[in-house]
Amino acid sequence: MITEADLELADGRTLHLYDTGTGAGTSGSLVVLWHHGTPNLGAPPAPLFDTASRLGIRWVSYDRPGYGGSTPRPGRDMASAAGYARAIADALGIERFAVMGHSSGGAHALACAALLPDRVIGVVAAAPLAPFEADGLDWFAGMAASGVASLRAAAQGPAAKERFEASGVEYDPEFTQADLAALSGEWSWFGQVVGPAVAAGPGGPPADDLPQLPPVGLHPRHVSPPVLPPPCAPGPLAPARPDATATRGNTRPSAIPAWGVYTLAGGDSGGKGAMPQCARPDARQRGAPQLSSERSLGARCTG
Repeated sequence: MITEADLELADGRTLHLYDTGTGAGTSGSLVVLWHHGTPNLGAPPAPLFDTASRLGIRWVSYDRPGYGGSTPRPGRDMASAAGYARAIADALGIERFAVMGHSSGGAHALACAALLPDRVIGVVAAAPLAPFEADGLDWFAGMAASGVASLRAAAQGPAAKERFEASGVEYDPEFTQADLAALSGEWSWFGQVVGPAVAAGPGGPPADDLPQLPPVGLHPRHVSPPVLPPPCAPGPLAPARPDATATRGNTRPSAIPAWGVYTLAGGDSGGKGAMPQCARPDARQRGAPQLSSERSLGARCTG
């Protein structure tokens, strides 16, 4: 069961929250704060609920500003995710928690870990975008053409990105039959979070895409909690091999060394490869991230 509520921030804006942990037997659960992709609503991943229940995991999440029931915040940066995470955790009485994000949400999860090392105990980043300025990386290589067009517009600045989104251009993810088959089962859940986010208008994607581009000011070496990138084994929505040159969404393991250790120990055509190693950035390289953060957020929860 998911409980939804509105969290009023100190500046009067609202975050719309989701929480699976309000029922009996949820005290003492491991809390995972979910960071959604683009364009999505923030509802936590229903296909993982059964496993989460078995493992005693409580999901908490929110619509990022500009999506669903959350008030837009023009100019928000990646660091704002840490401010929102702190405000949500404080409002719900949660001291420590893990973070998990997919696609654009992966970078938001990593930002939380970098800026809240005293609160975040671990990170799962599923197919996050690599740092734009990573050495030796062709950042757009392997992306769907419509995705490249969208992100190149973002690289030109807010005005260009807003014009692009308002132009009515259609996004084509260029899914294969295997991709579509993977999304026709329990993961058809994505339709429940993507459709409403798109129908609400073009406000969310520009606010998500712009912080992914320079100057971000965040490097994975700023992340001290353990980081786990899920498997990039052969299968739907995954590269055919670790050194593949044509991949979807910038997820080629060998192309993103800056985000940690993405190594494959094996795999098969069924997409069930070995889990990559956990990545903990070298502490000797770790420095203070130069990011603005909504550290002073005050909030109260209603709903």
